[in-house]
Amino acid sequence: MPKFCAFIFCICFTVAQAQNSTRVTFEVERDSIKKNFFLKQLGNGYFPTKYFDFDLRYLVKYNQFEGLRTGLGGVTNKNLSEKFKIDGYTVYGFRDDAYKFSIGGHVRLSKPTDTWLSASYTDDLQETGSSKFLTDTRFFQFFEPRLLNIDLFHRHITQTLALKHNIHPKLSSILQFSNSNVEPTYSYIFELNGERFTKFQFSTATAALQWSPFNKLKNVKDLPKEMKEGYPKFTLQYTRGISDIFKSDFDFSKLDFKTIHRIEYKNKQLSEITLVSGIARGDVPLTHLYHAYPNNINKETILQRFSVAGITSFETMFFNEFFSDKFATLQFKHFLKPFNITQRFRPQLVLISRFAIGDLNNPERHQNVSFGSLRKGYTESGFEINKLLFGFGLSFTYRYGGYHLPNFEDNIALKFTFNITL
Repeated sequence: MPKFCAFIFCICFTVAQAQNSTRVTFEVERDSIKKNFFLKQLGNGYFPTKYFDFDLRYLVKYNQFEGLRTGLGGVTNKNLSEKFKIDGYTVYGFRDDAYKFSIGGHVRLSKPTDTWLSASYTDDLQETGSSKFLTDTRFFQFFEPRLLNIDLFHRHITQTLALKHNIHPKLSSILQFSNSNVEPTYSYIFELNGERFTKFQFSTATAALQWSPFNKLKNVKDLPKEMKEGYPKFTLQYTRGISDIFKSDFDFSKLDFKTIHRIEYKNKQLSEITLVSGIARGDVPLTHLYHAYPNNINKETILQRFSVAGITSFETMFFNEFFSDKFATLQFKHFLKPFNITQRFRPQLVLISRFAIGDLNNPERHQNVSFGSLRKGYTESGFEINKLLFGFGLSFTYRYGGYHLPNFEDNIALKFTFNITL
């Protein structure tokens, strides 16, 4: 009998230890999942809390017009509701001594097709000549280097109604209607049919499509989930400006296209090709024209122009140097295999070449500003050595071809790069 009791005790002790070990393993796995989720959200630019995710994009920024810009923003998360979201932000610019804000609401109409109806109200600044694709996924950088040197902004008060819908798991769409009251922060006159405009009212309808035919999908709980991005990707967007609706001033149309292709090699090298183009027709003020994403400061020496390189910007092209109503840019990057010097020190060499071409009809309409065209074709090439120290590296770019400048130093851009992965 004592032997039998001892045997039973051993079995109970073993089971208890196994349960305790399982519990510990479960706790470790759960903590690991929480940590991975937190780091993923942080990498996407969010600081998650139980019901609200703070948007890190609005904490601290700097540009030439606002100076230091700081504020708070964020969005409700699934713990509050999976059927609706509320997002918004408020920021303050110290140099212009002005508050800006946005508030928006989103209601999900269909889960299988990820269909959302959204409405928003925004009072903020936007860079003149910038163009955004509505279907672009969120992209976050700890700091955005181009913002440091932008000085040409227009203020806009915009009301927007949008419908987002996945036509197919690999084909997403957005239909948006907006009304904007726009006022440049710089001295600018748009002359049209003898009338001189210094403020603009726009009513626009925009339809955008993004096709990702090579994405790898998997059904999770009967819903398609992206497992791996495939390339190339294609984006097409059409915008129509309509006059005499909500006091809109102008009739115009814009057609924008973008494709990105990546080629991965077996030796861990990578090539990336990006083509972006746009054409605007009708009565289009400078605020809604195109620039070619310049990122060079208008200063005399190389060291005075020393700043931080962007990811898709033309590093030798000066801010406000060119504007177009039709343009195309082609960018090529080749990422060599990182140099395996030590486990933590693995710098990477990236070869870069960029090309832009464009033109502008009726440049005389745009008064009190000075800029050129891109009809001769703009070229620059160079390289980056990334992740030399704490995510920082160096970039060297040289401008040549049709817009090569007489002073040799003016064709050179030497800058920091910044790349960090969580």
